[in-house]
Amino acid sequence: MSEMTPETDPRTAQLGQRLTAVRQRIAAAVAAAERTDDPPRLIVVSKFHPAEDIARLAGLGVADFGENRDQEASEKAALLSGLDVRWHFVGQLQSKKAKTVVRYAHAVHSVDRSQLVEALGRAMAVEQERSGRGSLDCFIQVSLDDDAEAHRGGAAPADVPLLADQLEGAAGLRLAGVMAVAPLGADPDRAFAKLSGISARLRADHPHATGVSAGMSQDLEAAIRCGATHLRIGSDILGSRPAVR
Repeated sequence: MSEMTPETDPRTAQLGQRLTAVRQRIAAAVAAAERTDDPPRLIVVSKFHPAEDIARLAGLGVADFGENRDQEASEKAALLSGLDVRWHFVGQLQSKKAKTVVRYAHAVHSVDRSQLVEALGRAMAVEQERSGRGSLDCFIQVSLDDDAEAHRGGAAPADVPLLADQLEGAAGLRLAGVMAVAPLGADPDRAFAKLSGISARLRADHPHATGVSAGMSQDLEAAIRCGATHLRIGSDILGSRPAVR
């Protein structure tokens, strides 16, 4: 894939402008929260967007990309294997997809049930034997919805300790922390404050599980105020989803 620069490619210039604007928002929120010594990691959610855009963003200094469909992510990871980037799986994951996800993912942000932990553990045992890869970072996805029937995915907060213990006991998996999506229509500060409390209780038993994956384009400031260590930003950088052809 040929190198693309803002001088020769209008899309690169557009992405650069959008990326700069988001980085400025993050920097302002970090300063306001007095977190300049502990800024969050930016994950650009590239689902539905072409591999060429990922290559452009990698050229602009982005190192982490999020995908939520295994087939699409597998194809992009193979096509862009020469890039020094980390892939984060951020969508709901079927247990049967574990064996392919572990081939490319640096982290899975959506571990929400015991069966998935088991599947990832089995898949990692095979993959580490095959390739010698390092451990897979695993974030426990937590539902922050009060209405269990309406939630956007994730384990109940009461289930987090059991999943954490299960991850700790699985070879090849590393308990990284927690992840959540603010409920639709909810106050993001209230939602992420709840997640912060869940994270604190997790760290009491697992001090190294410091990760908090929270915050998207519309609520990144609230996530930073509440201690997010990983932001998942898509549309404000890449724009609207491309039309299906």
